[in-house]
Amino acid sequence: MRQDLRMSTQLVMTPQLQQAIKLLQLSRPELVDLVRSELMENPLLEEAHEIGTSAEEPVSSVELQDAVDAPQNEPAPTEPASSAEVKADEVPKEGADWEAYADSMEYMPPSAGSATRTNNDDEEGPSIEATLTRAETLAEHLMWQVRLSNFGETGEDVAEYIVRCLSPAGYLQESAPQIARKLGVSTLKVETLVRKIQQLDPVAIGSRNLAECLWVQANHPEHPVEDPLVRAIIAKHLHNLEIRNYQAVARDTGEALEEVYEATKVIMGMDPRPARAYGVETPQYITPDVYIIKVGDEFVVTLNDDGLPRLRISGLYKEAVGEHPKAKEYIHERMRSAQWLIRSIQQRQRTIVKVTRSILKFQREFFERGPQHLRPLILKDVAEDIEMHESTVSRVTTNKYVHTPQGIFELKYFFNAGISRTTGDDLASEAVKERIKKLIDLEDEAHPYSDQRLVELLQEEGIDIARRTVAKYREQLGVLSSAKRRKLF
Repeated sequence: MRQDLRMSTQLVMTPQLQQAIKLLQLSRPELVDLVRSELMENPLLEEAHEIGTSAEEPVSSVELQDAVDAPQNEPAPTEPASSAEVKADEVPKEGADWEAYADSMEYMPPSAGSATRTNNDDEEGPSIEATLTRAETLAEHLMWQVRLSNFGETGEDVAEYIVRCLSPAGYLQESAPQIARKLGVSTLKVETLVRKIQQLDPVAIGSRNLAECLWVQANHPEHPVEDPLVRAIIAKHLHNLEIRNYQAVARDTGEALEEVYEATKVIMGMDPRPARAYGVETPQYITPDVYIIKVGDEFVVTLNDDGLPRLRISGLYKEAVGEHPKAKEYIHERMRSAQWLIRSIQQRQRTIVKVTRSILKFQREFFERGPQHLRPLILKDVAEDIEMHESTVSRVTTNKYVHTPQGIFELKYFFNAGISRTTGDDLASEAVKERIKKLIDLEDEAHPYSDQRLVELLQEEGIDIARRTVAKYREQLGVLSSAKRRKLF
């Protein structure tokens, strides 16, 4: 063992810096939840219900957007977050103007119309009925029918297990022998109950595969399909139906091609996913973090702070500062925590605006003319433009949305690889996807474009692209291959 002296460099992540980085990468709903949680935990934080209650004016939108961000390797912003000069390790001295200090540390969203708004706009929110209801699940719907049917006590227990084994599409994920072994009943009993469940609503729920699903629907007692050709196609030719090989079906069944078309129409009217109506998730509406609005010939970047609580430091605890040492220490600690939260939120908002303005500068053609004019852009371009690190830009653009004249987009949408063109500047990959989608939308449905034909059409427009790249983009767009897109009737 010995003692020696070494020099080394390391990044010290203070709790305050960690909080700033955490806030930077949070989505808007997560930020609102975190602020609500801090309001509950920190007694010195309070929500300002009215603008103009502080001794100092809140930060204006111009100051908030134009402020220079602090370097990423420092634990605190170099500029004060409010109009009052406050340092990270400062709290008001005894006898100081406590109320003025508390009022100056306040986060007020800089929205233009916030001067006359309060948080008591209950009439704009959803009714209480809308917040308490929820859609009935598939399991609840099926078990309600099972209890109304003659399944018996043991049968209801087995049926409940079968219902729990259903996939989101409504298919049974375990075989009858497996269920029988687990529950200690006969395979015949399980098969019988599966057949009974398949006749419930929705019809064919609990099928093992697509063929069984369609067969149960074709033989349902209330609306059976009498055409033997339909049954023959379901039993033997679903693979030909998938690739639109109607001629093979006609040859094997000995029926005319027109008859095959008519039978196919009947099958296409059936539901291949019986649980479709119960598998729809509740839509999550996107609230943009920032707006890009066109005013005349210029675009204006505006923060969206609607719904984000307006924070300030409460002055209710000023008497406790000079009375009890432990209370004083606790209040000082909570003061620093509240101060850092307010500062971190303000720095987050400034950074979002700076990144959005930079994107606007690089992608102005997109905002003017649409997705087909999207330019190649990488994180490094924006990072160099606003003098920040790429990791900061990456955090800012993740799960952040912008409302533009072209629609609502995630900030990540504007970063794309480039596709070379023979006529000039490179084109963004998203713009190429848009062009492929438009070509497919305008194609002849009886003779859809193959991937190679799409390559040729794009090359005629000066876009140099490989066939495998077209196939990858087509799959990302959720478009089937040309053989599966073909429609003859």
